[in-house]
Amino acid sequence: MKKLITVCLASLLAAALLAGCGGSATPSGSTATNSPTATPAQTSKVPVTTEPAAAEPVIALDGEITVYTALEDELVTEYLAVFNTSYPNIKVNVIRESTGVITARLLAEKDNTQADLVWGTAASSLMVLDSENMLEPYSPAGADRIMPEFKSDKAVPTWVGIDAWETAFIVNTVELEKLGMAVSEISGYDDLLRPELKGHIVMSNPNSSGTGLLTVAGLLQMRGKTADGSGNGWDYLSALHENVDQYVHSGSKPAKMAAAGETVIGVSFGYAGISQKLKGAPVEVIFPKEGSGWDMEANALMKKDAVNPSAKTFLDWAITDEAMELYKVNYPIIATGGDGTYEGYEIDPIAQLIDNDFVWTAQNRDSILNKWMEKFDSKSAAQ
Repeated sequence: MKKLITVCLASLLAAALLAGCGGSATPSGSTATNSPTATPAQTSKVPVTTEPAAAEPVIALDGEITVYTALEDELVTEYLAVFNTSYPNIKVNVIRESTGVITARLLAEKDNTQADLVWGTAASSLMVLDSENMLEPYSPAGADRIMPEFKSDKAVPTWVGIDAWETAFIVNTVELEKLGMAVSEISGYDDLLRPELKGHIVMSNPNSSGTGLLTVAGLLQMRGKTADGSGNGWDYLSALHENVDQYVHSGSKPAKMAAAGETVIGVSFGYAGISQKLKGAPVEVIFPKEGSGWDMEANALMKKDAVNPSAKTFLDWAITDEAMELYKVNYPIIATGGDGTYEGYEIDPIAQLIDNDFVWTAQNRDSILNKWMEKFDSKSAAQ
């Protein structure tokens, strides 16, 4: 499968060359660094259509908007500082929660949506909102630069992706050695079932964390694609549950806990672990040999009686080159593509991504989450 993904991606990049090519937050400043990127696998089952040319946008230069986001708190602060440099007269009120909480909140507000837009929330969640007719079609300025796999299947997209993230194991090498194990013994999902690791694994709860959902959905797809609580995927999750200490409500927290020595292995996402390693933590980032579940962070305009024009300004900015430079510091796989190198990664993360059926995940999301709660919620951390 990885070979298929790599071949498809190589074809995509060749064609481009031939063509010429996890509360609220308040803004504060920061700068971005460069980290080249590429696009996720062509084999992801997101229907692709040709997008019509967008009309010349009318830019709102002042106003006030409410933004719901699942981006990490510190990233929201950094990104908004840059946005406010360009648009100082647009006040941005941010509601920041984990993916599951944001999704549930939006669904609860369906008849009285408080958010003007959603920023940096899992595409699989936005597909659920789209199925409820809650998203306003909008093609942000520059959307032609976004790879087709990062946009909804509508003629005018109802959501537009910005980056992707994937399952990884963050292993504290010091704590692992205390168990009599070497990091070389951790290479795939079955290695997490070793009896030495009982009580030494932390994962994200898929009901509250997008990272948790992409990990669970990825495992289910790789091991039988069932959502009813039966089958090989659920059998694996039950066996893994025996070794899990707790399920937390943040995608990055397992990585941070492993870095701090609070657990031996945190099942998190790649760059959450890489960033801890770059800070000097005694961790190694292991990408499972079978492949990684993954999802996209994406943006969408909420359907309301009166669409806030400043929301469109924000969505336009959110896919600019300036914004992409910010995203790829933390999520090297971005929606505009790149040259295939990834700062901090020892592997090509594109080849690591499984053949992901986003439509299946979105259609079965409620069943997956309900069955997971029924079986495994006893070890969830208090919220």
